[in-house]
Amino acid sequence: QVQLVESGGGLVQPGGSLRLSCAASGSIFSINAMGWYRQAPGNQRELVAVITSGGSTNYADSVKGRFTISRDNAKNTVYLQMNSLKAEDTAVYYCKMAISSGSYYQYQWGQGTQVTVSS
Repeated sequence: QVQLVESGGGLVQPGGSLRLSCAASGSIFSINAMGWYRQAPGNQRELVAVITSGGSTNYADSVKGRFTISRDNAKNTVYLQMNSLKAEDTAVYYCKMAISSGSYYQYQWGQGTQVTVSS
């Protein structure tokens, strides 16, 4: 079994910063891509940022230049540094990882953490 636990969400004023973390635990042999998604009320879940096992990154146009994704392979953890936050960044943020327990990779999701940007 594999678990993904997220932390770091909360309430922040426009222009502020937050750092999200997502740590994987359990039966883990290796982790390939790691990513962050978000879902605002009434909207579909959308990709925010992704990082490959080699460290290549990709971002949604709406967050480029403001958000930074990184990973610590020794800790099986992915981070999302969010700067210059806007009201439209308000959403539940989910992490997603491609995890192998020894044979094949499966996608695993975190439980979600709320980010609210409001004055």
